[in-house]
Amino acid sequence: MNQTTLAAALLDPGLPCPPGLTTWNGSDPTRRLAVHRNNIVVSLIDALSATFPVTRQFVGDDFFHAMARTFVHRQPPTSPVMAFYGAALPDFIASFVPAQALPCLPDLARLEMARLHACHAADAALVSREDIGAALATDTPICELVIACHPSVQVLRSAHAVVSLWAAHQDDALLEQLGELDVTRPESAVVLRQAGDAVVLPVPLGVAVFTQSLLHHRPLAHASAEAQASDQHFDLAAALQLLLTQGAVSSISPPIRHTP
Repeated sequence: MNQTTLAAALLDPGLPCPPGLTTWNGSDPTRRLAVHRNNIVVSLIDALSATFPVTRQFVGDDFFHAMARTFVHRQPPTSPVMAFYGAALPDFIASFVPAQALPCLPDLARLEMARLHACHAADAALVSREDIGAALATDTPICELVIACHPSVQVLRSAHAVVSLWAAHQDDALLEQLGELDVTRPESAVVLRQAGDAVVLPVPLGVAVFTQSLLHHRPLAHASAEAQASDQHFDLAAALQLLLTQGAVSSISPPIRHTP
């Protein structure tokens, strides 16, 4: 018996006890295997509960645990690093039939995963006034400048009010008003790390599209045009001020010129 066979048996209750598995005291290895199976599954469900606390609160412990158990059996860990186990849960929720009555649920889980990625992202110095001045002093037109976001920056665009839904679970007073929330209202957010903690910034759609474009290393004019096309009320100056004051920008520089 090899480790792969044992790992498969531990995570799949439909598989028989692997041949050659013995216990130190001669007891039934099938019963011992069942105990280990349960312990492993419970620990993985607990890990998912810790990563997606608002998702769990929104649907209730029983529903979440049943959903998480199915996920664990279908998508067990593939890495010994457990920090990002559950990254595939939002997409799994979208296809999980019992969750179809809650169309906001996948994006709520995506928002929580964005916070996790923001917390664990690499660090980087923020852009300074001197950096901005140096970029503006070059011969490069402002519209061609490339703004690099801090590594922790994430963007969420949802057809549902998941930003307000998440915020309500952080404040008891807001939670009491949850029944008045129109969950069908589209919302967007920029997520980033500040002082070691992930912060969720509700933003208009245009700002979300603009930031997403910057994350794809598009120049200022391109990012602004994409934002304007998605939101006629997009204000470039206000968007830049928001990203700068919130610590979302790590550099401003001319584009890289590739020599032929």
